[in-house]
Amino acid sequence: MKLKYGITAGVMFAVMMFSSLAFADNEKMYSVTITNITKGTLFTPILVVTHKPGHPVFQLGEPASEELIAIAEGGDTQPFQDKLLGSGMGYDAVSTGAPLLPGESVTVTVKTNGRFNHVSLAAMLLPTNDGFVAINGMRLPYRMNTTVVPGYDAGSEINDELCDNIPGPHCGGSPFSVEDGEGYVHIHNGIHGIGGELSASDYDWKNPVAYVKIVRAK
Repeated sequence: MKLKYGITAGVMFAVMMFSSLAFADNEKMYSVTITNITKGTLFTPILVVTHKPGHPVFQLGEPASEELIAIAEGGDTQPFQDKLLGSGMGYDAVSTGAPLLPGESVTVTVKTNGRFNHVSLAAMLLPTNDGFVAINGMRLPYRMNTTVVPGYDAGSEINDELCDNIPGPHCGGSPFSVEDGEGYVHIHNGIHGIGGELSASDYDWKNPVAYVKIVRAK
C-alpha cells in the first residue's frame, strides 16, 4: 500500500513507533516523601499527581471545586484523580494507600514526561470538618527540592468541630455536612475545642503540617 508522496504504510508505522519510544525514553521518575509533622493530626491516604503547569487542586480565595470538597470533607481523592487525568492535564497519579500518622513518613514514586513537569498532592486532615493538606502545582526539581506545607480549609463546611460532622477514627461521623462554610479556600486556623469534643491541646497546630522532599530517581 502506498500513501501520498510515496511514503509506504510500513515507513509510517516505523515513524510512529519511533516517536512512541522516544517519548518513553524521556520519561522521568521522582520519589516524593511526605512527613506528617503535626502532634495529633492524621492525613488520609495522600494522592500525588504529576501534571502540566497550573494549579489543579484549588485557588486561594475562590470556592472549592466538588473534587476538592470530596477530599477535604471525606478524604476521597478519586474524583480529583479522574478529572485531572481525564482532562489530559495529568500524567501520573499515585496514592499512598493508607493514612499517615503524626511523626511518620511515606514515599511514593511518580512518573513525568515533557510538559508534565509539575507535581501536586492532597489529603484530608483528621479530625477536621473540611481541612486538607496540599501542594498545588509545584515545579519538579532538576534533582531535589524540599518544602513545608500548611493546612488549608476548603471553606465548604462550618468548623463546628463536632464529631457528628467529622469522619475517621477520631470521631466516626458523617463526611459531608449540609451546612455551608466560609465559601472560599483559605489557610486553616486549627482546632480550638469550640465543639467541646476535640481538645485543642491534642489536635491544634500552628502550621505547617507537612514536610515534603522530592528527589529525581531516574
